[in-house]
Amino acid sequence: MEKKEKTFEESLTELESIVKDLETGDVDLDKAIEKYSEAMKLAKSCGDKLNQATESVNKILKENGNFEEFEIPSEE
Repeated sequence: MEKKEKTFEESLTELESIVKDLETGDVDLDKAIEKYSEAMKLAKSCGDKLNQATESVNKILKENGNFEEFEIPSEE
């Protein structure tokens, strides 16, 4: 069975849950290391998805159908 990729929201919710668990201090060392490792994977996944979303949003579709980078002119 193929593993379905988590959505950004699912990953973020799971990451928040892990952080809460670790903040309680009621997790033994081995479990804490396991949770920390999973949290780092989730954080990277969320960061990658945010970067992809930012790149997509920063492109605009020109009238001729071509994508162009969106730039805000500086106020110098």
